Amino acid sequence: MEIKLYEHKTQYYETDQMGIIHHSNYIRWMEEARVDLLQQAGMSMTTIEEKGVLIPVLSVSCEYRSMTRFGETVTIELRLVKYNGIKMLIEYEIRDKQTKELRAVGSSCHCFLSKEGKLLSLKKHFPEIDAVFEGFMSSKER
Repeated sequence: MEIKLYEHKTQYYETDQMGIIHHSNYIRWMEEARVDLLQQAGMSMTTIEEKGVLIPVLSVSCEYRSMTRFGETVTIELRLVKYNGIKMLIEYEIRDKQTKELRAVGSSCHCFLSKEGKLLSLKKHFPEIDAVFEGFMSSKER
């Protein structure tokens, strides 16, 4: 399966007083890229949540390398680097689409919970969702 890089065209409301993209937006873009990746794999967040699976963020980090300005488009490449059916770790590279300059790198850690807040093993309880995440681990296309 060919996975396309996620693209985000920056908006004026995302800028700060200095005319650059406010740092908090990079975290939002990482979430947009995660949701897009699942959609491309045919497993939307809505579908996952309708099955009773929640994917909360346990931690998130972002290191800023260069400024992004209003009107620029960035691409976000993400890699699922650790996954065991209970937790996962995703890494991100955010680059200027035109120049390929690295804007930021980041990571997010997640677990899988039932709607009651109990830890879930996708391997045991939701093998069809587990297969999607396992597919990301074996994919080298991104």
